[in-house]
Amino acid sequence: MFLIERAEMDRFRAYLQERECSGATVAKYMRDVGQLAAFCAGRVEDKGTLIAFKEVLQAKGYAAASVNSMLAAVNCYLAFAGHLEWKLRYLKVQRTNFASKEKELTQTEYRRLVEAAEAKGESRLAMLVQTICATGIRVSEVRAITVESLLSGQAEIRNKGRIRVILLPKKLCGVLLKYCRKRGISQGQVFVTRNGRPMDRSNIWKMMKRLGEMAKVSAAKVFPHNLRHLFARTYYKTYKDIVRLADILGHASVDTTRIYTIRTGKEQQRQIERLPLLL
Repeated sequence: MFLIERAEMDRFRAYLQERECSGATVAKYMRDVGQLAAFCAGRVEDKGTLIAFKEVLQAKGYAAASVNSMLAAVNCYLAFAGHLEWKLRYLKVQRTNFASKEKELTQTEYRRLVEAAEAKGESRLAMLVQTICATGIRVSEVRAITVESLLSGQAEIRNKGRIRVILLPKKLCGVLLKYCRKRGISQGQVFVTRNGRPMDRSNIWKMMKRLGEMAKVSAAKVFPHNLRHLFARTYYKTYKDIVRLADILGHASVDTTRIYTIRTGKEQQRQIERLPLLL
């Protein structure tokens, strides 16, 4: 038996920070372990308590991926607390080999987003959307796009303890440098708020949701990571080089990259229909 008390949670936060977890990861793990503490009133009697928590998450209708992400937080806390023998097993999820049409952003819809931003005079948003889509960077990596990186044609990206260098398209560098001159940005990060502060995930999400409404694109499709998916699908369709794509995206495993390159169910259906196997 062990207790999940405030002092222990504070030490857990410090433990995560010492492991150099991102701020978002620290916040999520603290929130998830907090849910466990609320469930068992801060008292974990044995592994049975943890299994019961896992079952409650499933009963509440959480998606398997969400349950597993919460179990990852709990298992991390168990490692911190010295109770790895109680580690929980993750739910087994068979990977879907085709993407949902309802969530896949098309190139036509992407153009509509950019055109809608430009029509409303929101050049910063138009440039931001194109930058993410033209480079495949994560929303958290937008800070790596600086005036200096545009001048050199490459950006150094630090994410999850790894460093990678990406090449920036010359056309993108040109239009962004022109944008910077108009905005009076001579150095440092390109995408900043009106107060000159770096744009964060929250800023970008809110702006994109409003943009989706203006462009009449489904809200389920309009979020920064979907631009990264569009980049990955377009690159793979053009070059069929998944290893190089994994390097560009910053994936440690090609298996992760495969998720970005899966086709829609409709496209896969057309391929199956063409197989000459019915007599």
